[in-house]
Amino acid sequence: MNDYSPTPADKFSFGLWTVGFQGADPFGAATRPDLDPVRAVHKLAERGAWGVTFHDDDLIPFAASDSEREEAVSRFRAALDETGMTVPMVTTNLFGHPVFKDGALTANDRDIRRFALRKVLRNVELAAELGAETFVAWGGREGSESDAAIDAHSAFERYKEGVDLICEFIRDRGYGLRLALEPKPNEPRGDILLPTVGHVLAFIERLQHPEMVGVNPEVGHEQMAGLNYVHGIAQALWSDKLFHLDLNGQHGAKFDQDLRFGAGDLKSAFFTVDLLESAGYSGPRHFDFKPSRTEDEEGVWDSAAGCMRNYLILRDRAAAFRADPRVREALEASRVTELRRPTLAPGEKAAELLTAKEDFDPEEVGKRAMRYERLDQLALEHLMGVG
Repeated sequence: MNDYSPTPADKFSFGLWTVGFQGADPFGAATRPDLDPVRAVHKLAERGAWGVTFHDDDLIPFAASDSEREEAVSRFRAALDETGMTVPMVTTNLFGHPVFKDGALTANDRDIRRFALRKVLRNVELAAELGAETFVAWGGREGSESDAAIDAHSAFERYKEGVDLICEFIRDRGYGLRLALEPKPNEPRGDILLPTVGHVLAFIERLQHPEMVGVNPEVGHEQMAGLNYVHGIAQALWSDKLFHLDLNGQHGAKFDQDLRFGAGDLKSAFFTVDLLESAGYSGPRHFDFKPSRTEDEEGVWDSAAGCMRNYLILRDRAAAFRADPRVREALEASRVTELRRPTLAPGEKAAELLTAKEDFDPEEVGKRAMRYERLDQLALEHLMGVG
């Protein structure tokens, strides 16, 4: 029987801010002490994780001197060497310090925008130094609470300017980094610019180097907007723009819960894993969750292990679902497989379609049953382990 123990081959990664979350929220103080990043690396490695990611401020105090910065990076690099852990992604905190209360790349104050870009570029250098392949940018403070307080048209121009500058810096330095923009509809701002996968994909097309920029969709962020995460990552995959992704759990359109993966909408988690595995996604399976503030450090590692175990269980269930002859029969009966067939015949033109003589009776075809109920029930049974 499969014990669902993760290995580095599974490419599971965690942010330092996830296991390092101290449990503070808007209504209560921290319930856990600060977690040393070096300890986090070792404990994650012990549990079978492959990678660790971080914001600059997770590893290096905001106002650290050059010597303090070098010491923090040196300790972290030693922990990576000791454990064999990798750093697949790095990001920058442009939302925590009060200086960013009105945004960073789109702040009204020009001097804040310049400071924010210097902070990003310095961390791009660190990302390259540590061998990261992806640099994630989440614009958590890029937005407003009042439309009177933001020139939204100019804000998008400043956003583009900032992303273009980062990409040009990466190109000039010869770094092998790609940039992934992370959408979110709201929180901490009342409304955040680039709120969904679709908004980000449209924004990328206006950039100077769109080939360098993709999407980092998060389960909770899409579901907060009432959207279907599976559809979002499918469009990103179809666009060749799924550069990275964040897995967690969410119960519908409410505040960002950051539950461990699988602990929210389990059916969506099942089809998320099914899509990632069947579509050949080869990037990190990155968990961006927050252990409950009710837990001590042991509970932190239990929840991290639960993220990985849940993914492996769902991967097993999804594989069984796809291999089931009853499912294949149901897929044929529902004509799901027919969607892969091009609508036009090879070489057929629009004018030929317009004049095509086909034996098609819309009244009769409208009576067809799609048989989705049986197909969906089979998916549920496999999800529940009785398929």
